[in-house]
Amino acid sequence: MRLVICPGVHEPKLTDCFLAGLSEVWEDEYPRQNPQIVDRVKVFPAHKYPPFSALDILHFLCSQDLAGENLVFVSFSAGVAGAIGAAWMWQQIGGQVGAFFALDGWGVPLGGTFPIHRISHDSFTHWSSAILGSGGDSFYADPELAHLELWRSPQTAKGWHISHTAAGTETAAPTTAAKFLVHLLKQYGVQSVV
Repeated sequence: MRLVICPGVHEPKLTDCFLAGLSEVWEDEYPRQNPQIVDRVKVFPAHKYPPFSALDILHFLCSQDLAGENLVFVSFSAGVAGAIGAAWMWQQIGGQVGAFFALDGWGVPLGGTFPIHRISHDSFTHWSSAILGSGGDSFYADPELAHLELWRSPQTAKGWHISHTAAGTETAAPTTAAKFLVHLLKQYGVQSVV
């Protein structure tokens, strides 16, 4: 299982902060029992190519020797638009998509034959984005925080993990964006975020 990070339009340093925040939570929640198990995380160079370009992301994936790999996409802002298209195209050329995470993908329709989860910086973005495809479990920050802060510091973004039961009822549990993401990444078979 490979983790593919698709940033938005911002400084690359923020993506480094995002990965450090996830790694911090990962080590707290799942101390590494075998230090040899480290997934190679692929980070799309959004500072060189447009993050909203599905074709550029697909070309990047094809250049990374990922044939036969099951990919989990974690995307942010404009990167959500490019990543969802790249995920669909990855499947069209025979690849596998294990799951898709959209952080603040407001206005981006989400759908596919793979699990999809939305993570939002506030409740308005969360509920209004659900109209375009809510996917599975989701998260929104409460209190709301700045758009870039969700990417910079997911470990401090407090809010609600929203789940739906088989009976159709909705439940909300307090957590952070990083804990929500780490929990689901582990569930989908990602072994590490470093």
